[in-house]
Amino acid sequence: MNTGRMHAGEPGTDDALVHRLIAAQFPHWAGLPVERVGAAGTSNAMYRLGADLVVRLPRTAGSADDTVKEHRWLPRLAPLLPVAVPVPLGAGKPAEGYPWPWSVYGWLDGSCPVTGDTTDATLLAQDLAVFITALHRIGTTDGPPSYRSEPLADRDAATRGALADLHTDIDTTAAAEIWEAALHAPAPAGPPVWIHADLQPGNMLTAARRLTAVIDFGCLGLGDPAVDLIVAWYVLPAGARHTFRAAVGADDAAWARGTGWALSVALMELAYYRESNAFMADTARHVIAEILADRRPGG
Repeated sequence: MNTGRMHAGEPGTDDALVHRLIAAQFPHWAGLPVERVGAAGTSNAMYRLGADLVVRLPRTAGSADDTVKEHRWLPRLAPLLPVAVPVPLGAGKPAEGYPWPWSVYGWLDGSCPVTGDTTDATLLAQDLAVFITALHRIGTTDGPPSYRSEPLADRDAATRGALADLHTDIDTTAAAEIWEAALHAPAPAGPPVWIHADLQPGNMLTAARRLTAVIDFGCLGLGDPAVDLIVAWYVLPAGARHTFRAAVGADDAAWARGTGWALSVALMELAYYRESNAFMADTARHVIAEILADRRPGG
């Protein structure tokens, strides 16, 4: 079994388990080769199945709960979005010692953007703005709350706890000042909208520096549109942020809340993953550094 577990109670998975699950529940795919991919993913263990499919095994009970939501909503949202999103092709059941529902999706080609890449990203910034705007405009009837639907103030204790844990890793004084400013930003003026809520490098695919797909909708739901602004620091270099902000139409209040969301998420990720997932920890450090740099004179 795979030993690269990131969460307490996470079940081990490997190629042999996937072969057994597929053979028992989807025998028409039983002869396809299986290969583990994307080992850094925090929500799902991913296995490519043949050339055109991917198996997703949730790593936690919370991620397993998200499976039901994705199977319901992604087929409805996909036709309304400007780039590809995962469409479920099979709903697996617990078996073979694996405890939760799991999924088979179509494979989407592309590569994840590289954190910290300073190459001009103007077109990517525009593509991200188009995607976010389209998602936010979709009708919200019966939509569930996002995993990140709470106001920033509800994250205060956890964010300050992460700051305390990271006092030897980052400039926590400067980070705390930015967090305080975000807490005082005006609340959203309108109702909740559909948000992806986790627009990080590992959750999107690109080709020739253009956005081709957005993946991993585990945080999907209704919430503050500013949550999706985290992509400005998680994916885009500093030189493309103005283009992105203008294209998505973020006012000062939304930008301040977006900064707070990006900082809070990155602080918690760095505190949680610094020993278990180098990719996530490095990404979080980069985000925090970018936010701090934006607030310096000339930033």
